[in-house]
Amino acid sequence: MTEPENTARDRLLGLKAELISLSETASDDRKPVGLDQQSVGRLSRQDSLQVQAMAKAADARRAQEIRRIEAALARLDEGEYGFCVECGEEIAPKRLEIDPAAPRCSGCA
Repeated sequence: MTEPENTARDRLLGLKAELISLSETASDDRKPVGLDQQSVGRLSRQDSLQVQAMAKAADARRAQEIRRIEAALARLDEGEYGFCVECGEEIAPKRLEIDPAAPRCSGCA
């Protein structure tokens, strides 16, 4: 494996670990909101529900990004990393530097 591929793999694995850590840290925000009106007022409960919804949406975005990273790692293993999944052309190194999981060249994106 070449040096740029090792660097890409390291960056991808680091990004994946960071996303997993963020997801684990935010797991309490995604828990169901209780119906106990004694301890939580109506507005507080609405706030809790909004926090829960935002946490679930953020977790869904993290899960999608993890899937993109895993796909990029698979392309690395297959020797296809750095080539557009649409047209097969080489993805610009600057694009991969900004987003190492980019699956498409700028023309196909």
